[in-house]
Amino acid sequence: MKPRYLTKSRFKLALECPTKLYYDGKTEYANQNIEDPFLEALADGGFQVGELAKKYFPGGCEIKTLDYDEALHQTNELLKQENATIYEAAILFNNLFVRVDILRKNENKIELVEVKAKSFDAAKDSFLNANGEIVTKWFPYLSDIAFQKYVAMNSFPNHEISAYLMMADKNASCPTNGLNQKFKVAKDANGRKKVVVTQQLSAEDLAEQILLQVNVDEPCAAIYSNGFEDVSFGEYVALLADHYQRDEKIGWPLSATCAKCQYRTNKQEKTLGLKSGFEECWREKLNWTDNDFLEPNVIEIWSFRKKNQYIKEGRIKLSEIAEEDISPKADKKPGLSPTQRQWLQVQKVQCQDTTCWIDSENLRREMSGWIYPLHFIDFETSSVAIPFNKGRRPYEGIAFQFSHHVIYEDGQIEHRGQYLNVEPGKFPNYEFIRSLKAELEYDNGSIFRYAAHENTYLNLIYKQLMEDQEEIPDRETLCHFIRTITQSVGGSEAQWNGVRNMIDMCELVKRYYYSPAMKGSNSIKQVLPSILNSSRFLQEKYSKPIYGAQGGITSLNYNNWKWIEFVDDRVKDPYKLLPKMFQDVSEKDFELLSDSEDLNNGGAALTAYARLQFEEMTDYERKEIHQALLKYCELDTLAMVMIYEAWKDMIFPLEHSGEDRLS
Repeated sequence: MKPRYLTKSRFKLALECPTKLYYDGKTEYANQNIEDPFLEALADGGFQVGELAKKYFPGGCEIKTLDYDEALHQTNELLKQENATIYEAAILFNNLFVRVDILRKNENKIELVEVKAKSFDAAKDSFLNANGEIVTKWFPYLSDIAFQKYVAMNSFPNHEISAYLMMADKNASCPTNGLNQKFKVAKDANGRKKVVVTQQLSAEDLAEQILLQVNVDEPCAAIYSNGFEDVSFGEYVALLADHYQRDEKIGWPLSATCAKCQYRTNKQEKTLGLKSGFEECWREKLNWTDNDFLEPNVIEIWSFRKKNQYIKEGRIKLSEIAEEDISPKADKKPGLSPTQRQWLQVQKVQCQDTTCWIDSENLRREMSGWIYPLHFIDFETSSVAIPFNKGRRPYEGIAFQFSHHVIYEDGQIEHRGQYLNVEPGKFPNYEFIRSLKAELEYDNGSIFRYAAHENTYLNLIYKQLMEDQEEIPDRETLCHFIRTITQSVGGSEAQWNGVRNMIDMCELVKRYYYSPAMKGSNSIKQVLPSILNSSRFLQEKYSKPIYGAQGGITSLNYNNWKWIEFVDDRVKDPYKLLPKMFQDVSEKDFELLSDSEDLNNGGAALTAYARLQFEEMTDYERKEIHQALLKYCELDTLAMVMIYEAWKDMIFPLEHSGEDRLS
């Protein structure tokens, strides 16, 4: 059996919750993290950074073995040299074990370099606030390297240990075209994927470093000084390591972070007999039974800051929350204020009311001001650490796809247009905006997005156009178009609010619509199924194969398609009707890619784009992913259309016939 060492990955897991150490690696417990580590890294956008970092520290030896003892032996042999550079160096102290991304030894000095898929601006970013405390967003990264430094200091007490984070430099420019493509994805003899650096990597490629090495000894000292949970850093690490070695659970207080616990079971996993670590913790702390987990609880309340307070007080179920706990107050804007929406969610549960709520008056006023034809757009975007093009910065945004639906005043619906560019190495943003302009410039109809993403990216492309030193003949025309359909973001030098500024449907949902089936989420992936299950109008219309049919709704990617299927008297999520985007990815991992809101840039579309950019694959595989991307993005804008149709049916019922009512 492998030794039960506290590694840096397990230490990071314990930072989320120490109890998770007990569930880690146990196959009897369900785990809702992506199973394929490479796929997770690909979705996170930073799997190439580690390989590039090694090129900035040439001549090193890599410890490739996964065996603890052999890795330690190889590392210690190399450390006998006066000077050494080691990739994936292994260090052991008692029952603490770390693999260091890059270790450099110069006589009695040792540098530890942890490479992170994170960007850093040396002029603006700081790890410590004015009080000398760790800035919250940096805490997980700094704690990781602090743990490695702690192990190294104890393992090599006669050496001077320095710690560094190596991250993408926000102010660096890529020195060459095609740098990204020189870090290819391939499969080894065992079918496992790896990053292969092509032989064409040149000195020019590395002339300007796009990764920045930042010393973090001071933040590490702050972490050691502050400790954890009223004990010193060393005592806390020893506590974790001791419990993990003995395979003993650390009882930890329940909190709002339990909502993101990965050790949960889905419906299928329950039938297979897998355990839920989440439920196990809550049973032990609260003496809950199966029925208790069926009742909505406080961690489900949307955007509620007092969750931990009421969990500590033992008032966890929504049935135990009183109106004064929420203190709903109007905010002088139309529709529900955030606190009113929170109380509505609680109230619906307490009254066992499963019906939708809609602010008909205010939503009718909003809709009456919309100009036909109505345009619904959705973007798919990416940002990568290693740019594809010369002069581009790390993690500079790329807009590679959009979908566009139109609703005319007579009710006719059309999937009018789409754009997709997945050509490796292509910087698509200017072609993207030209195509979008061609879609939207022929009328003054209202334009809709869902959430802030599209506005943010159009502002980004505006900035790229303004700063680009290359000759762009239609630069001002494109910038003018962007200004007409967006509003400027904070920090922008120019300020504007376009005459056709896009309408955010997510904000309309927050103010004017609520369904208990959404459970506090405003994600379109939650809103769409809930509205389909409550709208008889949508059910009757889309249960027929009218989508992409002659005389039906025009579609660019579907033929004679029906969107309504029932499973156990519930409408099946339309996204689950589509074919898998990747044939070599498990069903569970694909669902996590599709549904997760936690991935940095996350989602199946971004992962598909990354694979098309980085991976060697057959023309057939490339074509299948290309077609799947078009179908998924088309459904994103159709979802917005369906939400609009349901709202119109609720608010202007006379425009629909007979029994097409929203229950």
